[in-house]
Amino acid sequence: MCRHLAYLGPDVAIGEVLVRPPHSLYRQAWAPRRQVHGTVNADGFGVGWYAPGDPRPARYRRAGPMWADASFADLARVVRTRALLGAVRDATEASADGEAAAAPFAGDDWLFSHNGAIRGWPHSLSRLAAGLPAGELLLLEARCDSALVWALLLHRLRDGYPAPEALAETTREIAAAAPDSRLNLLLTDGETIAATAWGDTLWYRAEPGRSVVVASEPYDDDPLWTEVPDHTLLSATRTDVLRTPLKEPSA
Repeated sequence: MCRHLAYLGPDVAIGEVLVRPPHSLYRQAWAPRRQVHGTVNADGFGVGWYAPGDPRPARYRRAGPMWADASFADLARVVRTRALLGAVRDATEASADGEAAAAPFAGDDWLFSHNGAIRGWPHSLSRLAAGLPAGELLLLEARCDSALVWALLLHRLRDGYPAPEALAETTREIAAAAPDSRLNLLLTDGETIAATAWGDTLWYRAEPGRSVVVASEPYDDDPLWTEVPDHTLLSATRTDVLRTPLKEPSA
């Protein structure tokens, strides 16, 4: 189910991160190496990035596969950034939402992606959805499971939760409501990255003081890549990476 990647580091063309590496996210759209659930990620893609002096990210999303979009190839070649989040999608189920269902989702200064699936969707999360203000439900970008996961997470962020805590609490809440869900979540504000490994693969590559990449799988064979254990919360900046175990919710 999907592949995603977040980058913090020196100013770089988007394509240097998402397209050029030998096993880049672009290639993972049709040939992922470590994807356990699904084989092709052709149900949409997106990238969000931060421009100098502007905390609100820009996004480019499409409903089709990344390799078929000539406009993205041009954009990736010339647009430069110090922070981005990209994703390629393998839909849990077909929908009419088009590119609105493709990550990254955005709110305030945040970009978000969900790699996984909610078991028993949509009924399993009906109670959690009912706990959100009606206005937030009306603003959902799409009717897919990932859009509701994002609404639940964004609600906590706007309530003042620090990003890692918001991610951990949202993961545990959904896991309690929908056991056996896969909840690899990825969040950035352009200065920090928070992610969960919960049911699928997660890796990071850090050069302290320079850059960090957090991804579903390595985009090359550099030995700097480190695998994140399942049921782990990861928090990263350009200078530091912290891993914290995540416990299963109590029955």
